[in-house]
Amino acid sequence: MSTTAQYDANPLIDHLVSHLNLKNDAALARTLEVAPPVISKIRHNRLPVGATMLIKMHEVTDLSIKKLKSLIVGLA
Repeated sequence: MSTTAQYDANPLIDHLVSHLNLKNDAALARTLEVAPPVISKIRHNRLPVGATMLIKMHEVTDLSIKKLKSLIVGLA
């Protein structure tokens, strides 16, 4: 995926941290059972939020995939 100015996963990450009452991105990484650099790469738009990650997010939060995708700015 090429990085574009419009794509921004920060609202998604911020929402998940808040929704799960976590302290930071590292706690989110532990909750999602991924390495902290994965969350960092998503936050800095160096890694797209893929299907597997969306499914993990859904399983942990019970938020719909549609809702999770809607939190990613620029995802059309």
